[in-house]
Amino acid sequence: MGLGSDMYRQQILDHYKNPRNYGELEDADITHVGENPSCGDTIRMQIALDDAEEEIEAVRFTGDGCAISMASASMLSERLHGMSVAELDALDTDDITEMLGVDISPMRVKCAVLGRQVAQDGAKIHRGELDPDRTRTKTEE
Repeated sequence: MGLGSDMYRQQILDHYKNPRNYGELEDADITHVGENPSCGDTIRMQIALDDAEEEIEAVRFTGDGCAISMASASMLSERLHGMSVAELDALDTDDITEMLGVDISPMRVKCAVLGRQVAQDGAKIHRGELDPDRTRTKTEE
């Protein structure tokens, strides 16, 4: 691992110790909770949309989990601000691992993508594509 990888590790630790956008969001349009059953990580994402419900205006998250899941949720919360809902829907696992900047073992990928999956499922619930009473996101990847 080179110097660049060390920089990304430091960035992950910084986001874990000092998470960005951590806390509650008043008047969230989207609120959803998800978990990684294999390790117990839990994340609650809250998103405020613009009046047209096309762009993300604010993101907050809370949760409890490992450094990878919490840092990934923190980094994602920064990235989502100003993003369109269509862009959120299009995010995939590669986008998240690239955002983290380090190799993630197959066992930790579920931790890394939990925040993204919670945000995407929350958007689907908001649009009526998933039943909120029967949906609690669990990472399956």
